[in-house]
Amino acid sequence: MGYFGCHLSATKGNTAMVKTALSIGANTFAFFTRNPRGSKAKKEDPADAARAVAALQAHHFGPLVAHGAYTMNLCTADPEARAFAAEILRDDLRRMAALPGNFYNFHPGSHVGQGVETGVGYIADALRQALAPGYPVTVLLETMAGKGSEIGGKFEELKLILDAVGDSSLGVCLDTCHVYDGGYDIVNNLDGVLTEFDRVVGLDRLKALHLNDSKNPFGSHKDRHACLGDGSLGLDTFRRIVNHPRLRGKPMILETPNELPGYQREIALLRSMEK
Repeated sequence: MGYFGCHLSATKGNTAMVKTALSIGANTFAFFTRNPRGSKAKKEDPADAARAVAALQAHHFGPLVAHGAYTMNLCTADPEARAFAAEILRDDLRRMAALPGNFYNFHPGSHVGQGVETGVGYIADALRQALAPGYPVTVLLETMAGKGSEIGGKFEELKLILDAVGDSSLGVCLDTCHVYDGGYDIVNNLDGVLTEFDRVVGLDRLKALHLNDSKNPFGSHKDRHACLGDGSLGLDTFRRIVNHPRLRGKPMILETPNELPGYQREIALLRSMEK
């Protein structure tokens, strides 16, 4: 059985998220480590984290996929904003150590005209400073759609960051809407895209997926998610992803425009696709 889940609100704590996930048939989930559009973080509760870890183990959950704030741009041109983003990253990773064995995923950032090389250097510096030896959570770079000056719209850009950091534990989260919008045709050539990812990055680095249909046509370099089957990817694409031997068993997180009942339906849909 695959690991399917969605983004849940962390407002009521980690244990509450586990209970909510169970109520909608999920066996993994994602959550924002702090306000996704700001920087404020919820007060830490070690006892709640310990209860959540025990519940995750008892119910055989797959790895969770925490998500950094959208506003955390590690390669902005503003030195003060860049330093603040790096501090948020360090604090997020320190907090995530209370949930060991899981993933922390974030958008690499936008170089805002400085160039990919400069942007990659800033991102790598921040990661090197934030990661401690033996850190118990795996950090993931998310594949992006390549809009504007986003870094991560090409597999080669992710590889540059991974190489610059030099930490073999780092991985990648593949977002289906983003890669399709970014010019990787997972609808007609999923095997070819995975082969290309393996050539450039290495499939051993692919740790998790975001499952989203796209409101945009192929190669549009935009980022507008649609519910499964309501966009340009179509349900057959997700059926192939769910059953692909190189992807099966990885946590697959829905980021579709849904509330909990909609996520429950989509999780049931994904399970019905499993062979």
